[in-house]
Amino acid sequence: MTYYLADEAATLDFGKKMATCLHSGLIIYLFGNLGAGKTTLTRGILHGLGYHHVVKSPTYNLVEIYKISKLYLYHFDFYRFNDYLEWEEAGFREYFNSDSICVVEWPEKAGDLLPKADLQLFFSILETGRSIEIRAGTETGKQCLIQWKNQKEV
Repeated sequence: MTYYLADEAATLDFGKKMATCLHSGLIIYLFGNLGAGKTTLTRGILHGLGYHHVVKSPTYNLVEIYKISKLYLYHFDFYRFNDYLEWEEAGFREYFNSDSICVVEWPEKAGDLLPKADLQLFFSILETGRSIEIRAGTETGKQCLIQWKNQKEV
């Protein structure tokens, strides 16, 4: 599934709509160059889940933690990793569980140490706007995309 996002507002809106089919236990990978819209999309997802405070990029902290009702959303950014083992040493494995949603920017920096993604989103910077391609990596991810498609058709 590929979508065109004209600007920041469209990216935020896309994230809000996407939030309607997300649930605890999901792992989402975000791929794309710097400035492609990964954090903006995550901000939209958080707003769609009911979080209305400041959403910061986790580039320097590596992870930002958001508690929304009983749900935890962990927003990771591994851009600064220089070695796959940094992920293991950071102790993040416990964050990937059935009670949370994990959104990971730059997952390739952790190599194959990360759990498999349910959804993979690939951002491309266009001359005007952005393109985002969504792929399912698991059966749970496929079910999310089916739910997303059914909502869009209604």
